[in-house]
Amino acid sequence: MGTPLGDFIRAKRDSIQPETLGLPDHGRRRSPGLRRSDLAVRAGISVEYLTRLEQGRDRNPSTPVVNALADALSLDPAERNHLRYLTKITGGACAGRTRPVPAPRDIRPTVRETLRLLEPGIAAVTNRLGDVLAHTSGYAAVLGAAGLLDTPAPNLTRYVFTDPRARTLFADWDDIADEQAFDLWIGPTAEASEWLSTDLAPLAGPEFTRRLGNHLVPRRGPLRLHHPAGPELRLHRETLELPDDSQQLLVLLPADDETAAHLDRLLTPAPPRLRAIS
Repeated sequence: MGTPLGDFIRAKRDSIQPETLGLPDHGRRRSPGLRRSDLAVRAGISVEYLTRLEQGRDRNPSTPVVNALADALSLDPAERNHLRYLTKITGGACAGRTRPVPAPRDIRPTVRETLRLLEPGIAAVTNRLGDVLAHTSGYAAVLGAAGLLDTPAPNLTRYVFTDPRARTLFADWDDIADEQAFDLWIGPTAEASEWLSTDLAPLAGPEFTRRLGNHLVPRRGPLRLHHPAGPELRLHRETLELPDDSQQLLVLLPADDETAAHLDRLLTPAPPRLRAIS
């Protein structure tokens, strides 16, 4: 049985062409990417040990081995952080296999007050599972307009993968889907992430499970939305981490003047209409 750590190493190895690392191409191979033997030599470990890591038969590589693998795979800083995180959960929570449970949804009163002060801006308190725990009226007007907040316990990950409206709302749906799948690896707890993954897999099918297994570290650019009211919105995303709560405060800001003008119209209450009384 594989592990998240082994899956990530294998996925990165398969994605690397030997010539990009200055290695000779040995002709036809049974699988794409870098050979195990080439990666093992670059990392200074044996092919047998690398095979055990990839297959999940060794779950506790030392820090020097993890760093050597990161160097051998030419990982960028975000990918290195992900590799270290997977090493941690593979040797800890994944080895113990505690029962999957949903993440808590409690929010501290001071965090709620901070969110209130951001009205009528576009802001929400979320976690890495995609749970939308609280939000401003502006968030409801922009992201809730396409059905994200229709359920009693809204979840962005579930919405992205199971609600057809998400593919219309998110102009870059593929990128958002990759982000939501990746964030499950750094959810509030390994048990909570497994709970949501198990819940989603039968509904979302291979579109979800493939992305979850890719371990593709996302490049989070501006958020582009096709709002149901008509305008396309381009929004910068600013995230304030709340580490003690395993939550984030997400604030969306206009990325251009056109979006700012659209938001002014969307978020400004319409003046009351006069009615004739006979």
